[in-house]
Amino acid sequence: MTHRNPPSGIIRFQFDGQPVTAQPGQSVAAALWTCDERVLRTTRVDGAPRGLFCGMGVCFDCLVTIDGRANRQACLIPAAEGMVVTRQHGNGSEGSER
Repeated sequence: MTHRNPPSGIIRFQFDGQPVTAQPGQSVAAALWTCDERVLRTTRVDGAPRGLFCGMGVCFDCLVTIDGRANRQACLIPAAEGMVVTRQHGNGSEGSER
């Protein structure tokens, strides 16, 4: 089996343990939307699903944990090679630095 290098400029990161690819300059939220990930967090009180809504940092529905830091707005953070992104549950205070 022959392995080929991916096209130049492709960014790879992890979301909940799954590989995701992004284009340079693409936000984490846009890359996740492209691969059909719609639920990025759940609410603190009732665990309701939330995802990309406004896409410009106003609504805070796209909060995720990135590299151990909770409450990161996925729509504002550019995807970066090797970053580890996880779905955030509640306020994100469990097991992450604030």
